[in-house]
Amino acid sequence: MNKGIILLLALSLFWISAKAQDPWIIKADKIDPANYYGVTVANGMIGIVSSSEPFQVKNVVLAGAYDMYGRGRVSNFLNSFNLLNMYLLFNGDDWDASKVKNMKQELDMQHASFTTTFDYGDVASIKYTYYSLRQLPFCVLMDVSVTAKKTVNITAASVMQAPDALRDVQNYYNEVDGPTGRISLLTSTAKSPTGKLQLCASNAFIFNEADSLAPRLMHEMLDNNMHSMRFSKELAAGQTYTYSIVGSSITSTHTADPLNEAERLTIFARLQGRDDLIKAHTQAWAELWKSDIQIDGEPQAQQDVHSMLYHLYSFSREGTAYAPSPMGLSGLGYNGHIFWDSDLWMFPALLVLHPEIAKSLIEYRYERLAAAKQNAFAHGFKGAMYPWESADNGTEETPVGSLSGPFEHHITACVALAAWNYYCVTQDKQWLQEKGWPIISACADFWASRVERNGSGQYDIKNVIAADEWAEGIDNDAFTNAAAKANLQCAVLAAKVLNMKADPDWQLVAQNIPILKFPDGVTKEFATYKGGGIKQADVNLLAYPLKTITDPAQVKRDLEFYESRIPNEGTPAMTQAIFTLLYARLGNGDKAYHYFKDAYEPNLNPPFRVIAETKGGTNPYFATGAGGIIQSLLMGFGGLDITSNGITQVKSTLPSNWKSITITGVGPEKKTYVVK
Repeated sequence: MNKGIILLLALSLFWISAKAQDPWIIKADKIDPANYYGVTVANGMIGIVSSSEPFQVKNVVLAGAYDMYGRGRVSNFLNSFNLLNMYLLFNGDDWDASKVKNMKQELDMQHASFTTTFDYGDVASIKYTYYSLRQLPFCVLMDVSVTAKKTVNITAASVMQAPDALRDVQNYYNEVDGPTGRISLLTSTAKSPTGKLQLCASNAFIFNEADSLAPRLMHEMLDNNMHSMRFSKELAAGQTYTYSIVGSSITSTHTADPLNEAERLTIFARLQGRDDLIKAHTQAWAELWKSDIQIDGEPQAQQDVHSMLYHLYSFSREGTAYAPSPMGLSGLGYNGHIFWDSDLWMFPALLVLHPEIAKSLIEYRYERLAAAKQNAFAHGFKGAMYPWESADNGTEETPVGSLSGPFEHHITACVALAAWNYYCVTQDKQWLQEKGWPIISACADFWASRVERNGSGQYDIKNVIAADEWAEGIDNDAFTNAAAKANLQCAVLAAKVLNMKADPDWQLVAQNIPILKFPDGVTKEFATYKGGGIKQADVNLLAYPLKTITDPAQVKRDLEFYESRIPNEGTPAMTQAIFTLLYARLGNGDKAYHYFKDAYEPNLNPPFRVIAETKGGTNPYFATGAGGIIQSLLMGFGGLDITSNGITQVKSTLPSNWKSITITGVGPEKKTYVVK
């Protein structure tokens, strides 16, 4: 074959591949309901999870909304009202699913929107897009476009549906005077399972024409848990008709008067108008994306990294005191509880790229400090003992059947280190004094009371669950001990910054907590560890993020030992992310790349490449894993380092198939860092 033709074919294949791997848009051209894992559109407060069924969404989840029901006599995340379900009928006929053809869906990560298109037989082509509006924390918007293929009468409805767990549902249809006519509101309210919370939602149509010319709306009670408002419109062949639905969802967790507030917020958004709502939403996301990670050399990796950033940004928000659960706002996974996942895995990535968002995560811990102090008191310790699982009020929410609640104590150090790192990046001494110091010092007091003082160099921490959670009831776990030392040391540093007197016992305790080793020098995971398989990184966390181990030879020795102890299945994505980060810093870019791919590719689920917790897992979206992998890019390949003087850059190595990595919008000064 002619060389020129071969070159043209190769270039064509390259451009086809590049187009298929758009850096911002994930497309699903073949929808298989039997193998479908929804993707989330969220604004840090309200999350909407996609469905494979036209005009349906799977879940609507609100940050901070918990009640006791279901699993384990503890608080659980709640589904809120489904306020974006719809139906669309043609010529009065019932919906016929067999007529849905050419259905496609896509997530636009740059603009945080989700679009579905399909043909309905030979009658019409339909497109709808929904947004969780970034500028309005409790508001959502859906845009609908119907193009008639022949003359047809459409009946379009917005359906408000209460999830099964809610009770005492009440439905309302209200009309209020607007500046150009009547605004019709479809509203529902209900109690959470125990009656603890009131959940409310409201929505309204937005039409392109003036209110006085808009279609007449009809209200219909479908059953006790569902009602709708609908309109009819005749379309000529080739005519395109567009309309929108704007809605709000809020609970008594968020406001004292959620029913009226839901309607007020809907009216407020309704009178902003569709175009202005989308414009403000787009501008808000453009600001978020000024902090980005750009990979030159692998389009699919670029798309995947954007997906990880998109989800971290979607699941958190500035100006709140909320922290994301392991599954963010993608559903009810892990009951929506807050673990070390927030403090150690997601927080550092957000801290580097958006300190203002990271602040919300540590504010969550500050507001629950009193509960952590009570928890320490109840267990016979001083200071603050943060719960392994936390929900709305900061008390222990781990089900009794899991020993992590009473024994996985390293989380207390993770919270303190997050507070210290927030100061390190922002250099905000006022925040450190008012909020950081109370957390850091109380956590240091906990460790000083938690250790058993068995002689010089033997201030043991016994009977814990390790960061490697397969290790229960063990003594002197490497990560727990090193994290406690780091907590005590940063308390001493914080006191110095604030010109305060540190408790002299903190430094004494820190100096005497042991880090155990095997005879060959490998760091020993815990006192009785014999070298067996481990669930996840523990010892390797001493090199990063704790910086307890800084000698490259020791880091390499520990890496080579423990990477061979991780099984192929059942481990969370963060483990390989830590291996990635450390190998990149050690100068082995290709080994780092191997673990970068291994951290998430086996965990992906169709059709949107959403990450599950483990290889072959089906519980997406695992925001914890995304946080770990983003850290492997920022602090591993990117070489960024959080120090007491702010963010610096250390030497790192890229994979041989990457030309460069560019990190924009870093820290409060929004700096750019490049590695080639």
